[in-house]
Amino acid sequence: MAQVVLVLSLASRGGKSGLPRLHLFNWCLKNAARVRALSQAVTLRRLTMVTWGFDPALAVALRFLFAEGLVIDECTKVSLSADGVAFAAAIMEDKALLAPEKRDLALIGKGVTEAMVDAIAKEWRRA
Repeated sequence: MAQVVLVLSLASRGGKSGLPRLHLFNWCLKNAARVRALSQAVTLRRLTMVTWGFDPALAVALRFLFAEGLVIDECTKVSLSADGVAFAAAIMEDKALLAPEKRDLALIGKGVTEAMVDAIAKEWRRA
């Protein structure tokens, strides 16, 4: 749950993201090589990976976040609520908590856009 909040806070414009993009970050944060590829995508302004994993655990985490009022469903996107922003700030205050994820998300920044993810998803629909 905290990882999703960090992705929305540190790596999403306006604290919002679509589900495919959240799955991309969830998958990439599990492996250093994937983090490097995502960071490179920011520089190239396009994703070099053509597929990524969709983890059912992310759906469970989102349900908990919705239930706790930390995120809001905005039709096709998920966004941080005011309580979610406060939760993200509390996570950031503890330097040891999720330190690798914070480092990786700072490296990637907000440069992985919905348009980049949508471009790959369009290819999935054609296949």
